[in-house]
Amino acid sequence: MRRASLILIIVFVWVSPAIAQPKPAADSSGADSVKVAQISLLQLQEQHLLDSLIKISLQRELQADIGDARKVKELENRLRQIEVNDSLRKLEAIQKINELKKTSKGYPVAPFRDTLFYVYAWVGPYSAQDRAAGITQRIQQLYDDDFLKLDSLKIIKSDNSYDIFYRNDFPVTSVTNLDALWLNTTSEQLASDYLQKIKTAVQQERANNNFVSWLKKIGWVALIIVGVVVFIFLLNKLIRAGAKLLTRRAGLRFGNIKLLSTWQYKKLVLQALGVSRFIIILLTIYLSLPLLFTIFPATKNLTNTLLGWIIDPAKSILKGLVNFLPNLFTILIVYFFTRYIIKFIKYFANEIHAGRINIQGFHEDYAKPTFNIIRFLLYAFMLVIVFPYLPGSSSPAFQGVSVFLGLLLSLGSTSAINNLIAGLVITYMRPFKIGDRIRIGDVTGDVVEKSMLMIKVRTIKNEDVTVPNSTVLSSNTTNFSALANAQGLIIHTTVTIGYDVPWKEMHKALINAAMRTPDVLKDPAPFVLQTSLDDFFVSYQLNAYIRDANNQHVIYSELHQNIQDCCNEAGIEIMSPHYTSMRDGNTTTVPTDYRPKDYKPKAFHVQNVKEKESAQDNGSPEEQAASLHTSIIKTENQ
Repeated sequence: MRRASLILIIVFVWVSPAIAQPKPAADSSGADSVKVAQISLLQLQEQHLLDSLIKISLQRELQADIGDARKVKELENRLRQIEVNDSLRKLEAIQKINELKKTSKGYPVAPFRDTLFYVYAWVGPYSAQDRAAGITQRIQQLYDDDFLKLDSLKIIKSDNSYDIFYRNDFPVTSVTNLDALWLNTTSEQLASDYLQKIKTAVQQERANNNFVSWLKKIGWVALIIVGVVVFIFLLNKLIRAGAKLLTRRAGLRFGNIKLLSTWQYKKLVLQALGVSRFIIILLTIYLSLPLLFTIFPATKNLTNTLLGWIIDPAKSILKGLVNFLPNLFTILIVYFFTRYIIKFIKYFANEIHAGRINIQGFHEDYAKPTFNIIRFLLYAFMLVIVFPYLPGSSSPAFQGVSVFLGLLLSLGSTSAINNLIAGLVITYMRPFKIGDRIRIGDVTGDVVEKSMLMIKVRTIKNEDVTVPNSTVLSSNTTNFSALANAQGLIIHTTVTIGYDVPWKEMHKALINAAMRTPDVLKDPAPFVLQTSLDDFFVSYQLNAYIRDANNQHVIYSELHQNIQDCCNEAGIEIMSPHYTSMRDGNTTTVPTDYRPKDYKPKAFHVQNVKEKESAQDNGSPEEQAASLHTSIIKTENQ
């Protein structure tokens, strides 16, 4: 009879899951695999239940046949085999659950907005979603019971689960071994956790919705609003006091440099304080909203949303900074290593420039530009090394911006690169240095500044002319100061004098004028060159040596003054005569020293034809002769 009842139980257990469980619908393959796995777990659970019943029956037989040793040994072997099979099935269930966790999801039990726990496993014909909905509904029914006593919620153990009941007649939920396997715990512990969460949720919801609680909530809201208003009021007073204090200064200066005038500084301070005030008020109001929303359970979820809009970006930035720290240390090490190498090279460059270190073939003027080139190359090399360590350097946006900026620089800096290369060439050609008097094209002046892109020339009129290095390289450059100190600069001026002045007297007068000029060197002595014998005059070029090339315009002026004085003293008239002569009767232009001693100019006669005709027509022969004689005398006098 006992064996017959056991067989009926086994048949019922195996047949009931096949009848109760729905067949997988012909939908997507993913959903089918999840349902098949759930059914497999249910079968393992039913097999565990069956083994439990068989185990109970065998234990009863073992107690009844305690005197039969052979029968006891057989029953004990069967019990051990059941325990082994149960352990193997438990391991198989855990493996299937781990596979299901990758694809299936839990359904929340949230009767009062907040989720108490999740349901994952099927029980009999009920899916996890159906179980979660049923548990939620029953917890809400408990909350609606005006005579609810939370102490009446208890856990009752059954053969294969731990059930939570209210007053022994209202089932709230059931915790099976399958539920415990999903969460890697025991059924008893999981049921205890569920019971505590249900009690706490119902009690808290009741406390939140009573009259006294609502009064407290309204009071907190009013307190928060008043606090925000008082804070904004005090902030406005503080901003006004700060504005009065900061605007007392008369502008903004950095050392001897005036950055901002008084009204510009005042305007900047007021605008900065206004923007700061707006930002602080906006943040205060924004951060007060989560405080208000936490007071009411219905809006508590909005608190996390509002705070998340600020906290999540802040966390992301902070996390990025923390993750960037190793790269930052790498960048700092590379930077300081490069910086100290540059300092070491700068020391040698300064020593070479000062003349304390001499390198054959390497001029002192090369030191600073060479240092600048090496420094630029080292910093460029440093940038190439640290670029991969910069935040966002591998992002497509950063790379796109880098390519775009490189394209702009390559297209817009053609002339700058030309000037830069020309500056390097000029540096090592050494056509001039700072302070030299030079002439580039039609610009003459002193070099006051040299750079890799241009030079600045100051003319004698105190005009600063900027000349690009490419123009300097493509033009002829005259350096007046290059040999002035060593060999002297030759200044020269040309005077044209008629042939009637002896050239020896003219040479003497010009050399005397040069010797009187203060800045003209006596050794080498000045000299005169006759550069041309023109139609009406001789060109005398006076050449003199000077040291001060930068002062040659003043020396030229003094030299010209002395030329005038010396020529006047020698009776030489500075002029370039043009002759229209009829040689009959005219005196020769050959100087008197070269004329014969018996030289006499030939006379010539001029007859005024008009007066002769008038005399012939209007007067007597005596009057005509007198008129002709008068005309000849006038002509000779002229």
